[in-house]
Amino acid sequence: MVVTALEKAGILVEALPYIKKFHGKTIVIKYGGHAMLNQELKEAVMQDVILMKLVGMHPVLVHGGGPEINDMLKRLGIKSSFVQGLRVTDEETMAIVEMVLVGKVNKEIVALINHLGGKAVGFSGQDGNLIEAVKRSGEVDLGYVGDVKRINPEIIQTVIAQGYIPVIAPTGIGEDGKPYNINADYVAGELAAALKADKLILLTDVEGIFAD
Repeated sequence: MVVTALEKAGILVEALPYIKKFHGKTIVIKYGGHAMLNQELKEAVMQDVILMKLVGMHPVLVHGGGPEINDMLKRLGIKSSFVQGLRVTDEETMAIVEMVLVGKVNKEIVALINHLGGKAVGFSGQDGNLIEAVKRSGEVDLGYVGDVKRINPEIIQTVIAQGYIPVIAPTGIGEDGKPYNINADYVAGELAAALKADKLILLTDVEGIFAD
C-alpha cells in the first residue's frame, strides 16, 4: 500500500497528542510471532520504532523467534515438544536457540534498523548480566527453560542515553553460568518494570493475553 505525503501528514497530526504524552518516556516493545517472517511488515514495524526514537521517545525492543527456531530445528531433524506453550529445551536445543535468537534474529533486526536510518545495538540476556535467570521448576523438567530472577538495566539505560535503540534477545544467564531460554513476553514485562517504563507494547499474533 502506497501512503501519500498528505496521508502521512494526517497520521502525524493524529499522533501528536501521543507523541507529546510519551516524549522522553521509555517504551518497551515485545515483537514476535509470525509477523517476524513477513519482510514488508517487519520493515514497517522497524520504521515505526525508528520514528518513536526520532520524536523523542525511548523504545526498547525485545524480540522472540519461535518460528525461526522451529524452522532451524526442523531442518536439522530435531523434534520439538512443548508444555503449556513452553519449549522443552535440552542442551542441544539450547545451542540452536542461542544460535537463532542471538546469532541470527537479533543481528538481522539490528541491521534492519540501522539500514533504515536508525541506531540500534543488540544484546542477549547474558551480556553484562542483563538478565539473571533461574531454572523453571515444575512437574515436568523443561531443561534449559528459565524465569527471570533479576534484570540489571544499567547497560540498557546507558545505551538509551547515548541515543541508541536496544534490541534484546530473551536469553538469560543462570547462577551455574549456563544459558536459559526465557519466554519473550516475560522478559519484556520484567524489563519494563526494571526500567520503570511508561508503556509496554506486545506485538504478537496471539489473540490477546491469557492467564495460562
